[in-house]
Amino acid sequence: MKHHTPRHLPGQVLLALLLTLVSLLPAGAQRLDEKVVEHTLKNGMKFLFVERHQAPVFAANIAFRVGGVDEQVGATGLAHMFEHMAFKGTRVIGTRDYRKERPLLAAMDRVAEAIRAERARGEAADPKRLEALQQQMKELQEEHRKLVVTDEFSEIYQRNGGVRLNAGTSKDTTVYVVSLPANRLELWALMESQRIAEPVMREFYTERDVVAEERRTSEDNPGSRLYEQLTAAAYTAHPYQFPTIGWMSDIQSLTAEQARAFHQRYYVPGNAVAALVGDIRPAEAIRVVEKYFGALPAGPPPPPVTTIEPAQQGERRVSVLADAEPMVMIAFHKPAPPHYDDVVFDVIDNIMTDGRTSRLYTALVKEQRLAVGVGASYAPGYRYPNLWYIGAAPRAPHTTAELETAIYAELERLQREPVTARELEKAKNQMDAAYVRGLASNEGLAEQLADTQAALGDWRYLVRWREMVARVTAEDVQRVARQYLTPENRTVATLVKKEGAEQ
Repeated sequence: MKHHTPRHLPGQVLLALLLTLVSLLPAGAQRLDEKVVEHTLKNGMKFLFVERHQAPVFAANIAFRVGGVDEQVGATGLAHMFEHMAFKGTRVIGTRDYRKERPLLAAMDRVAEAIRAERARGEAADPKRLEALQQQMKELQEEHRKLVVTDEFSEIYQRNGGVRLNAGTSKDTTVYVVSLPANRLELWALMESQRIAEPVMREFYTERDVVAEERRTSEDNPGSRLYEQLTAAAYTAHPYQFPTIGWMSDIQSLTAEQARAFHQRYYVPGNAVAALVGDIRPAEAIRVVEKYFGALPAGPPPPPVTTIEPAQQGERRVSVLADAEPMVMIAFHKPAPPHYDDVVFDVIDNIMTDGRTSRLYTALVKEQRLAVGVGASYAPGYRYPNLWYIGAAPRAPHTTAELETAIYAELERLQREPVTARELEKAKNQMDAAYVRGLASNEGLAEQLADTQAALGDWRYLVRWREMVARVTAEDVQRVARQYLTPENRTVATLVKKEGAEQ
């Protein structure tokens, strides 16, 4: 899943490129804390503005502090499902006649609930009643389709020069992004405030089928299935164990009423932050956002996630059979930002797996020729303590067991011997260059600001992260490796090739 803090910005950049990039950033990436203008509405919604007048455009990013981690058992996938609904329009956008449309939406909700109740009877369910209900739903959908203006929300943006219109749901946040000409600021504010105020669960059950198909596609991907089993095994209590897209049975039983309740609970102004970067004037932008977003009711604060994952007491192992080549993933529990050890892990990640000169790539791929590839990442999110995991695929005729042994040998070396001054300096230079490059575009900076503020509660962590990286020592790396990269703290997931499967 995507991690929006600086660690996932592109790596492998020379220090010379860093200096070049800095010279191309008159907005002052090195003085980011002096360039951001903050404004918080009375209802609690926060706005972050950065002026960059190189081109007459701006990037807008709204992030809500809600994702898969905020879901309950039986309703997984709801955050992602609502993200789809947020593009279906409002009582004005996306409809030919909302007055006629509204009773049809209510009728479909009633039929969907009847189908859900009948299916819940299990083996006692009446096939004929289910068939009749499904036919009734089909007829209602066909009638409703006549009143829908498909994709009108997106087309309004496109007709006004909008590009890179998109959205995304992670374990921690849900974001909505677009880039527009500078003279379309008021249009953006109107569209997004209405999307928050009165989204209509239009075509919900049709879109639910689309999401279910996305789920089937992920189930057909052996790597996705392995990752899913890795996180499910690593977490026994915390909702990080659930897949963001949701379990299939949950997706198929979601209702529009659940989506409306989810919106009312989490899409409140105090749970949102918007970042606007580009050809804007903060004073004017504040006037516009006050006009359109200021009237949104504050609403109660969303419920927090209170479950704490217990400390792991021993190695966990899980295997997945598939018609695919073998693979292994090894995960270790670790703190989340802004914990200092999380930043030390960023340095470890760079030293061990960032590029073709990294330790694991050199040892497993180039020297021992045990693997066809190796990499590492963070999962499942970063609002709460998370995982650092290594993934590798063996080169025939070698096995995942041999890969494990070689990986553990490199991790033990990290614990036993301090990294060299050259390695540490190289890692820091690469990370700093990637940091600057990631903030160079309007879209990149808006994303980092909004998501960091939403997930961690303070966009200034972007500045502190850079300072913390500079302080990391070889002793820090060795200490963190010894503390967290231990057998009792790891979960291992192995993709096992089915007997008789084709090469």
